[in-house]
Amino acid sequence: MASRIDDLLEHIARLERDVEAELNRVRAQWRYRIEAGRVRFEREVRLAHQRFKQSIPRFLRESSVASLLTAPLIYSLIVPIALLDAWISLYQAVCFRAYGIARVRRSAFVVIDRHHLAYLNSIEKLNCMYCGYANGVFAYVREIAGRTEQYWCPIRHASRVHGPHRHYRQFVDYGDAEGYRRRLIPLRLELRDRRPVDEP
Repeated sequence: MASRIDDLLEHIARLERDVEAELNRVRAQWRYRIEAGRVRFEREVRLAHQRFKQSIPRFLRESSVASLLTAPLIYSLIVPIALLDAWISLYQAVCFRAYGIARVRRSAFVVIDRHHLAYLNSIEKLNCMYCGYANGVFAYVREIAGRTEQYWCPIRHASRVHGPHRHYRQFVDYGDAEGYRRRLIPLRLELRDRRPVDEP
C-alpha cells in the first residue's frame, strides 16, 4: 500500500520530468543543439557570444583579492577528487560485478562542455572545466553510493534527509520490519535489471 510519503516522492519525480522538459525548451531559446555529443550554436549566436568575452587582464583586475588568494586552495582539491574518481571506479568495477549490480556510466555524470562557450576567457573556461569535473565526480559517487545503499540497506531514515539520492524514494519506511524483509530481494534484483544510467 502506497503511503503519503510515496505519493509525495512520486510528485517530486513528476516535477523532475517537468524540469527536463523545460531544459529542452531553454535549449531552443538559446539556439543550440547537441550533435554527436558536441554543442552547436547558430553562427550569429557564436558571434554575439564573442562580443561578451572579457580579456584576462580585465578579468584579473575585476577579481576580488579573496578569489585570487583562495584559487590555489580550490585547485588543490583536484588531487583528492581525482583519487576519489579512480577509487570509486575501481570499487564499482569489482564490487558491482560481484553483487550483480549494473554499473554506472561515468560519462553520464562527468560532463565537461562549458569550455566551448565563446563568451568565456581561458581562465573562466578552466574554472568551468574544473567545476564540471569535480561536481560530476561527486554526482557519479553519489549514484554509486545510492545503488550500494539500495543493495545493502534500503531503509529510509527516521530523521529527514536533505537532498536524498534518487534511489531513496523507493526505500522501505523506517520501522517497517515486514516491508524490509519482503522488499529487500526485489530492490536488489531491480539493480540487476537497470542498464547503465544515461541521466543523473
